[in-house]
Amino acid sequence: MICLLSTSDTDLLTATVANEEPDVDFTVANPTRLSSERLNELCERADIIVVRLLGGKRAWETGLATVLASGKPVVCVSGELAVDAELTEISTVNPNVVTQAHTYLAEGAPQNLANLYYFLSDTVLLTGFGFETPVHLPMWGYLSGYETPADGRPHIGIVYYRAQELAGNTAYVQALAETITANGGVPVPVYSASLRQPDPELLEVLSTCDTIITTVLAAGGTKPAGVGAGGDDEAWNVEQLAQMNIPIIQGLALTTPRDQWQESSDGLSPVDVASQVAVPEFDGRIIAVPFSFKEYGADGLISYHADPERCTRLARIAINTAMLRLKENKDKKAAVMLSAYPTKHARIGNAVGLDTPASTLRVLHAMEEAGYDLGDTSNIPGYADLDGDALMHAIIEAGGHDPEWLTPEVMEKNELRVSAETYKRYFDTLPESMREKMEEAWGEAPGELYVHPETKDIYVAGLRFGNVVVMVQPPRGFGDNPVGIYHDPDLPATHHYLATYLWLREDFGADAIVHMGKHGNLEWLPGKTLGMSAECFPDQAIADLPMIYPFLVNDPGEGTQAKRRAHATLIDHMIPPMARAETYGDITRLEQLLDEHQNLSALDPSKLPAIRQEIWTLLTAAKMDKDLGWEKRPDEEVFDDMLMHVDGWLCEIKDVAIRGGLHILGEAPTGRTRIELLAAMLRSRQLWGGTQTLPGIRQALGLDIEDDGEERVETDRTQLIVEKLLIELDERDFAPEAVTDILAGAELPEGSDPVALTALLTFTCKEIVPRLNETAGEIDQIIRALDSEFVPAGPSGSPMRGLVNVLPTGRNFYSVDPKAIPSRLAWETGQLLADSLIERYQKDHDGAYPQSVGLSVWGTSAMRTSGDDIAEVFALLGVLPVWDEGSRRVTSLEVIPLEELGRPRIDVTVRISGFFRDAFPHVLSLIDDAVQLVAGLDEKDSDNYVKANSRDVTDGHVKRIFGSKPGTYGAGLLQLMDSGQWHGDEDLAAVYTEWGGYAYGRGINGEKAVADMKAAYKRISVAAKNIDTAEHDIADSDDYFQFHGGMVATVRHLTGEDPDAFIGDSTRTENVKTRTLHEESRRVFRARVVNPRWIDAMKNHGYKGAFEMSATVDYLFGYDATTGLMDDWMYEQLTDSYVRDNRDFFEESNPWALRDISERLLEAADRGLWENPRPEDIDTLKQTFLDMEAEAEGEDEEDD
Repeated sequence: MICLLSTSDTDLLTATVANEEPDVDFTVANPTRLSSERLNELCERADIIVVRLLGGKRAWETGLATVLASGKPVVCVSGELAVDAELTEISTVNPNVVTQAHTYLAEGAPQNLANLYYFLSDTVLLTGFGFETPVHLPMWGYLSGYETPADGRPHIGIVYYRAQELAGNTAYVQALAETITANGGVPVPVYSASLRQPDPELLEVLSTCDTIITTVLAAGGTKPAGVGAGGDDEAWNVEQLAQMNIPIIQGLALTTPRDQWQESSDGLSPVDVASQVAVPEFDGRIIAVPFSFKEYGADGLISYHADPERCTRLARIAINTAMLRLKENKDKKAAVMLSAYPTKHARIGNAVGLDTPASTLRVLHAMEEAGYDLGDTSNIPGYADLDGDALMHAIIEAGGHDPEWLTPEVMEKNELRVSAETYKRYFDTLPESMREKMEEAWGEAPGELYVHPETKDIYVAGLRFGNVVVMVQPPRGFGDNPVGIYHDPDLPATHHYLATYLWLREDFGADAIVHMGKHGNLEWLPGKTLGMSAECFPDQAIADLPMIYPFLVNDPGEGTQAKRRAHATLIDHMIPPMARAETYGDITRLEQLLDEHQNLSALDPSKLPAIRQEIWTLLTAAKMDKDLGWEKRPDEEVFDDMLMHVDGWLCEIKDVAIRGGLHILGEAPTGRTRIELLAAMLRSRQLWGGTQTLPGIRQALGLDIEDDGEERVETDRTQLIVEKLLIELDERDFAPEAVTDILAGAELPEGSDPVALTALLTFTCKEIVPRLNETAGEIDQIIRALDSEFVPAGPSGSPMRGLVNVLPTGRNFYSVDPKAIPSRLAWETGQLLADSLIERYQKDHDGAYPQSVGLSVWGTSAMRTSGDDIAEVFALLGVLPVWDEGSRRVTSLEVIPLEELGRPRIDVTVRISGFFRDAFPHVLSLIDDAVQLVAGLDEKDSDNYVKANSRDVTDGHVKRIFGSKPGTYGAGLLQLMDSGQWHGDEDLAAVYTEWGGYAYGRGINGEKAVADMKAAYKRISVAAKNIDTAEHDIADSDDYFQFHGGMVATVRHLTGEDPDAFIGDSTRTENVKTRTLHEESRRVFRARVVNPRWIDAMKNHGYKGAFEMSATVDYLFGYDATTGLMDDWMYEQLTDSYVRDNRDFFEESNPWALRDISERLLEAADRGLWENPRPEDIDTLKQTFLDMEAEAEGEDEEDD
């Protein structure tokens, strides 16, 4: 008997068919599903053991060790077409025999497997059966009955594996082909061994298609871990497929049974996530839905079975995508969708870093130029002069979703609506479980939200211009169901939500949606993690509509969510322009006084006492002494020494990189904007091609990295040189040949490295600037996507971290190989983060170590950094990840000995985001393995805090990973803040633990574990959150106060004391820092929030700039509510800088934002967060609130 162990179930099926031939006796099994007992039994019975592995030796090292130890003849071959030299080497038979055995298996088909049996039996066991050489069968061909495509269009290619054709396992392909035909398409089903080196004739056939569905895995390469941000992305090559210029859809043929998928909240197994989703994204594929499942017969063999309903969904997605190629643009209908949350007039067009109104108008112009029917464009507000304010005011005038302003009269005027009867007919077609959830939460269809009280028509927010509608995305619904915030994180979508998308599909007849910017709420609706079913709300909303999604390039996580849960094609866009904060107001005056002090020290020391007093007076008046942690004036004899600290603090604020505006789609940075952006980008070391590293430009100019951003005079001097060099290059059009001349004529500081400078500036000219210039093509890529052309893929991440290969933008970005987290570079950064956190804690606690650290970990950050946060967890625990040298994937963990670690093992509790849970299920297992490994070590409690803190564990499993309920997202505090339905820490902690009290780990998939979570949180002495990109800060997003602030509030509620709140800063991986939340908040507040430079930059963007300012106030309020972050002087400065000084701007561009700011600041006073507000501030805020409300109401009345 020959035992065939193959990771390809098709091999096993084919071998079983071969057993019908005389004397053939294969016993088959899939090694990934073998117990050790069963493996030993098979080895004992076998005469020869053949092992075929996809993924090489490291895919099954433990099993291979057992097989090789059996003493039986062993043949190890690759699951790929190419021979694996490493597997050949470990085989125990002649290498020529191994190579021939691989050929039999690679060719496939029962006759070849039968002859493989005879060949091995004769050559190894000397039996004398006789055998034939491998028969070469076609590498590609048509599914039987489809050799000649039918007449008509669209042609939908279906590419499936040749091995399944040879094994006769094609019923699922037949089912999909028939479904395509039934829905008006022409299927072209073909098999192929691979798409990595496709036959030219196959390419010729596929190039006649309008869209292609494939179940074949990624074509670009075999090592995705090496082609991400900073890696050698050119090594991933899909050029032949890309040249066809046809969208390729990944149809998911799952390796699990349908029942398992149906019952699973995850949807896909970790293996399928990696092989069928994450890695195909590197090819630029559109990720669709599961349509086929691997079912197991009584004999343990598999076959693929199609699901009719999911086949229809996949077929319709493909056909609708193809029709974008076939329809003339003048006949296409498209929706341009604007996010809006919170549901306020002030906050329509939510898109991080993007001027959404201006970008929308530019997209509308491009659509008209491409032949789309926009009607009379003179009727489009703001169209002629690209006035975003005019467009937003018109959308608001038409209604919006703000419940404070939406009256029955406004709804009556709006032409966009869904009748109650139409919606009820649709609602009756929904799965029963979905209907029950919706009726329980929102009542009988059509509900009451956004429903006209008399006509019962469902209101849709938007403006129609010919065949294009500009819409406001429907709200999630938590604002209308405050009870759900406390008890129902998986609150179903509202009737209004599904009705809006129904209107798009059925009434309007949209051919595609363009969703403007990061990010909407559709991809975050309840449902499976990925691999949507008809019972998932994202699937019901988007249905089979193609979605094109301009998305910020530095946010791989949330963009990936849209790709995987809403089959989106991303068009990544540039980060906002970045600039140096510089100085203003009191900070400028302080800088002048410090310079004056330095001069007097050398020229006239007698005047030093007077200048010291001036400095102290200014510090106290501007509350800077509190930022510095000074309780009283330093004594005279140490005052000058303390000024060194002031100088460093001032430099750090001045040197912060802040947004110098917002990005407008298709607008490449030029002039001064480009100079400042380049200066900011070049501060980081540049990573290129996976092997090359260039130093940061300041280090190339001799500025020590420890002084960079800390030593004011040297930092300023170096910055001026950087800008001068870039200006001179700009004047010479960044010609690479100009670099040598410019450097030759420059006065470089002592310690400069001319070789590094030459390399860095040449790199800037050859790589960075040309890639920045291609930003101009972003809108062209949107139009290409609307024409159903292929959008090339590219890596994602932050160009501010030295990752220039994430540019150019305009690509359908991919993220990371999920099995390569953390990377080696991330491990280096994670260790620095852990060391920095511990050092900072010891500084404030007399050298003591933190007993337990709580760390908020997000999927987006993990993708952007390749796992910095994960590496920090391992480093704190004292555990080393072990990588496979070939694939660069993490394969195991090793304990770092205490002698080497040099400190105790720190207990770590991790609060993961919902997306992290979705994207990295195997990393959850790794983290959990690390915790269990450390908890089980034979070490003293004083050396091992995990062990010390887990002695009361009763079930044997130490739970340290907590997150959202499966299928849900967020921490709940944003919704709570917006509802106003909270009173103190008890409410904050209740929502935080309700939304996040689910345990994860190896074998633990979202178990309700509030008690375990509270027990772990009671021990937290440090609540930490890391920032890894300079493009945003802790007051730029609600997630910071929700996750980090929520952790602090929960610990305080449980223990009665605040934990230390730390912010780890790895924005420059070569210079990691840890600050307290107090320090970080003051740095952000002074450098950006009230900096006239940032405020003026926002004012240049009108409505959206005012939106950003209003959002900043909301986020600061949320952080104050959870952590006590704000002092009274900060509220006073917000009142002065935003309300008093910029009232005219708000009144003109976004009066609703000024109203919201005033209301939020008044709420801070009412809740006692603003403890002692000045009476004149309260009066100003109240009057402003009333004035803005009256102005808005007046506008409405004039419009009636």
